[in-house]
Amino acid sequence: MRTEPKAGRWDWLFHRLDREPQRPTHIDVPRMTRHRAALFGATLAFYLAIVWLVVTTSWLVRLDWQVMFFRPYQQWSHIHAFVDYYVVLGQRGPTAVMVAAWLGWRSWRQHTLRPLLTLGASLLLLNLTVGAAKIGMGRLGPHYATVIGSNEMGMGGDIFPSGHTANAVVTWGILAYLASTPRARRWLSALSAVVALGVGMSTVYLGTHWLSDVLLGWAAGLLILLALPWAEPPIARAEAWILDLRDRRRARTTGTVPAPAAPVTAPVRLKPRPAATAQDETAAAARDTLTAARAARAPAFLAPGPHTARSERTPVTPAGSRRPPHPERLPRSTATRPLTNGG
Repeated sequence: MRTEPKAGRWDWLFHRLDREPQRPTHIDVPRMTRHRAALFGATLAFYLAIVWLVVTTSWLVRLDWQVMFFRPYQQWSHIHAFVDYYVVLGQRGPTAVMVAAWLGWRSWRQHTLRPLLTLGASLLLLNLTVGAAKIGMGRLGPHYATVIGSNEMGMGGDIFPSGHTANAVVTWGILAYLASTPRARRWLSALSAVVALGVGMSTVYLGTHWLSDVLLGWAAGLLILLALPWAEPPIARAEAWILDLRDRRRARTTGTVPAPAAPVTAPVRLKPRPAATAQDETAAAARDTLTAARAARAPAFLAPGPHTARSERTPVTPAGSRRPPHPERLPRSTATRPLTNGG
């Protein structure tokens, strides 16, 4: 007896994924709206405020030292093993591979390079901005601190802002940014926020970052996500260039010439015609009279004289014909037809 295999969880998942349409038209590209611009400005102000509080060795630096002396990894040592694995969600290598695999499948399924190019643009911005801030401020971490109560700035370190936290915000937040529907975007935004919050607090728990490092990492990652709509035009141009390069290579391989893209031209605005004057009306009437006279004149290529019927024309044997001549043949007008049956 032969039985059908039962569908497991993965079969159901892939069945759901296969229902995603190709080249979906309902996906909208986010734009830099007023609300997003206001959030960007507020996040940038928060970023600068954190930097200023640390540089001036304010109450935030004292809070950093208090949390460090509290040693959370000793207070809650039973979750140390879990936190060691959880913090991997903020490492750039593993998370970039996982998210790139998912976005690569989406790019192949939807026949567009935008998901992968958006991920690449966000990681590029992350490396440039966060890397430059780390090197520029040179803050030491809690395990390498030298003077109690100091901000440890300019000491050659590279932990301010937290790269794990910023990477978690950008890498998992890009899934919400590229979501197809508003509902999916809301759920993925909440999920990425929880993951980024947990990664940041995990670094504080392990003692690898100050609390202010995590705050600045959250702000740095959020700034990149909010600024992505400004990168959409370069992403679109890069996608068009890559697809054009692919078509050219394919054309060279197959020996065919790709059809050139239709040039985009600006609409031509016609100027309104001025009102006709009496002189213009007289010239137009003269042109109409001349045109009517030319139309009434007989064409030069027609033979002059009255038109003859076909029955009155003399039959002519074509030149080079194989039919023998018939000198006794008479024209149809003079030929007599024999009468039969008295008719």
